[in-house]
Amino acid sequence: MGETNIHGRLLIGLLFVCVIMGSCNHPSSSSSKKVFHLNLSGGYLESIDPAYAKDISMIWVTHAIYNTLVETDENLHLKPSLVTRWEVSPDGTAYIFHLRNDVYFHNNPLFKEGIGRKMIAQDVVYSFNRIIDPKTASPGAWIFNEHVAEKSPFVALDDTTLQISLRKPFQPFPEMLSMAYCGILPKEVAEYWGKDFRSHPCGTGPFMFSRWDEGNMLTLHKNSHYWEKDSTGVGLPYLDAIQVSFIDNKATEFLLLLQGKIDFINGIDGSFKDLILSKSGTLKKEFENKFHLDKRTYLNTEYLGFLTDTSSPAMNNQPTRNFLVRRAINYAINRQKIVTYFKNGMGIPATHGFIPAGMPGYDSSSSYGYDYNPAKASQLLAEAGYPDGKGLAPLTILVQDNYVDIVNFVAGELQDVGIPVTIEVIQPNILKQQMSRSQAVCFRAQWIADYPDAETFLAFFNSRFPAPPNYTRFSNPVFDHWYDESLNLPDTLRWNLYRKMDSLVMSYAPVLPLYYDVQLHLIGNNVTGVQSNPMNVIDMKRTDIK
Repeated sequence: MGETNIHGRLLIGLLFVCVIMGSCNHPSSSSSKKVFHLNLSGGYLESIDPAYAKDISMIWVTHAIYNTLVETDENLHLKPSLVTRWEVSPDGTAYIFHLRNDVYFHNNPLFKEGIGRKMIAQDVVYSFNRIIDPKTASPGAWIFNEHVAEKSPFVALDDTTLQISLRKPFQPFPEMLSMAYCGILPKEVAEYWGKDFRSHPCGTGPFMFSRWDEGNMLTLHKNSHYWEKDSTGVGLPYLDAIQVSFIDNKATEFLLLLQGKIDFINGIDGSFKDLILSKSGTLKKEFENKFHLDKRTYLNTEYLGFLTDTSSPAMNNQPTRNFLVRRAINYAINRQKIVTYFKNGMGIPATHGFIPAGMPGYDSSSSYGYDYNPAKASQLLAEAGYPDGKGLAPLTILVQDNYVDIVNFVAGELQDVGIPVTIEVIQPNILKQQMSRSQAVCFRAQWIADYPDAETFLAFFNSRFPAPPNYTRFSNPVFDHWYDESLNLPDTLRWNLYRKMDSLVMSYAPVLPLYYDVQLHLIGNNVTGVQSNPMNVIDMKRTDIK
């Protein structure tokens, strides 16, 4: 009863704010232009240069302005974008990409008569070389530095044919080219502006840069010469413009959605989740006439990590030195309760390994994960020499303040089977530092896919890799051998081997997967066609406003 009254008062308060501030519908306008209002709740956009597209805000904006050679659809299937097709050599080290011949850059004063020129293979060579140039200092340089040949990795064979040479086979390579870092841009514009290209972008995408008042507003206009059409032959995009705001407060963002001032929200403020969502993750009826809920898989595994490097001084007298204790911890946690009571159904209990639901290689029928089984946890503690937890030193879990509620629940579950726990709240940057320096014995973190191949999750456990990605310092020669073997296998065989690798890792329990994440988008009822894939990259080419 008390919970219902609180939510009722919150709803009345929200509606009162709407009345005071204006109607909760879109304001009337004499303009027939279709403008999509998007808020980036990070509050800041660092750059509109794809070479620096390292966070979701930059990825969304650059995805609207630039195209990549290939892209992924809503089901993570790779499809051509700026190319028509590609081939790979029998030894897996050379890719030939055949480019479209009808793609033009946006109009720009630096082109002849200000008219956008045709994109050619040499533009791709320039764009990719620019990413790996140390002077650019692109955070996406790792895409190529780890894989492409040292000399002439990118070669334009002619205007519509590109060759990329690798040092050794790497099957996920085409998927990596779908990342926002790999947007194609024109040399003359990028070099004219230099570092200021960040605020003078020019691409081939469905929307063109118009105006950027940093921290306040960004406006993109329709590219009326965009090359892509829908299935009926109508040119894309449907929208006339996108207007981006940068309101950092998620509560304010939600109020603006209720007012019809913005059209889309990615996630909601935690204080509103019980108000808006049922415990099963459905939208409550009182909000159905305001907006609709779009819920889908997100390639993100939320987890607790355990340092496994027993040579580290931080591991002295730590209970998690013993993998049986780490397995016991995995069995002690009721993941379904976490998803139901802390996520309002917005997640999937992570009981099937580290590879998340929705990723090729994930196996929902696998038996190598951990279900809730406190009796098994107690049995493993006894086998490890700690019956009922006797003799165990306290386990300290490092956590950011916004995840303390879940970690408090985990601590309670562990204490129920005799494992003493202390919780240390820590700043995100300091936590990442300690994770990278092997100073974090147990930490709460997340791993989000960089590209749509499970290798991006399994690299997390490769002993030859530093931290990141190998924050746990997991080391197993069999795993490393299978990792190398997987790199040039066709899809089905590669996915089968990925499952074996995931199973091997889980048997040693260097991580405790908590839940596989779910995207939550709230979208105005007058908006259709906001598409997203399981990496939470939104595509507004087919977005329309009634």
